[in-house]
Amino acid sequence: MPDLKLFITKPITSRKSMYKIAFFLVTMTLSWSAVAQHNTKETQEDIVRHRAMAQAHEAAAKCLESGKKLDQCTKELQAACKGLALGKYCGMKHAH
Repeated sequence: MPDLKLFITKPITSRKSMYKIAFFLVTMTLSWSAVAQHNTKETQEDIVRHRAMAQAHEAAAKCLESGKKLDQCTKELQAACKGLALGKYCGMKHAH
């Protein structure tokens, strides 16, 4: 691990060091904004969305249990999840 004392006491004169510090500050600023909490309305919308995704996945499981082919059940899942989650697997994909 680098000696932090040298970094703190040594004046920043090189352009490379200034770029590193600027990159660090920009990265930290962006990461802090990503941690921002949802307000109550957004949290309630998330709850509704997760319940809808759970119902869509339950329907997909029942579809497979009924003996239908995976492709057909996947299409039904995609239709049920349209606008709810990212990706074509309703926000979730598992290994096969």
